Amino acid sequence: MSDAAAAPEAEEKPKKPIVKIILAVVALVVLIAGTMVGTLFITGFFNKPAPTADQMVAEGAAPEGGGHGAPAAEGHGEKKAEGGHGAPAAEGHGEKKAEGGKDAGGPPKLNKKSPDSPRFEYTYSQLEREFLVNLAGSRKVMSVQIAVMTRYDERVVENIKKHEFALRSVVMDAMRMTTEPDLAKPDFRKDLAIKIRDAMNTLLEKYEDFGGIEEIYFTSFIVQ
Repeated sequence: MSDAAAAPEAEEKPKKPIVKIILAVVALVVLIAGTMVGTLFITGFFNKPAPTADQMVAEGAAPEGGGHGAPAAEGHGEKKAEGGHGAPAAEGHGEKKAEGGKDAGGPPKLNKKSPDSPRFEYTYSQLEREFLVNLAGSRKVMSVQIAVMTRYDERVVENIKKHEFALRSVVMDAMRMTTEPDLAKPDFRKDLAIKIRDAMNTLLEKYEDFGGIEEIYFTSFIVQ
């Protein structure tokens, strides 16, 4: 019995040095790992690096030193608004056109020298032959002579003479629309003058691409 009990004790004794060795190795590994981690903390290995300018632009934030982000875009927008081709430039062209007095496709207006303000020359031209038509639905006749006014150059008058026969036809067509009740209207002559002017300008625009007649005046007006 004593020999059997002594045998296990003899077997347990050799195991103790092995356990001590394992514990020593584990302690050494932990010590080395702790030393490495502490060294990395001291050297700043775990500190987050500062973002670069490209990263900040990608994230939508402008660099502190002034980059090419949103502020730069606003700067370009302001420069374009001050001297670009936006609305102010368009208004400038409109003012230039108004000062020059030139309509699209037509001759320029004739400037009249004035010390106070820019004015334009008025040119009048009377059509020599009278216009005689019957009133619509009536036995009465209307006879008128007309003169035209323009502030454009002599080409308007030349075009009127060039297309006189066609112009006489459209003027008489406008006059034939008049009825006896129309004669009693307060603005009858004014309205008739506008109709004649518009008809003449429409014909001139058809053949010459420009009308230029601004006013129609009756130098003779007879209804009988």
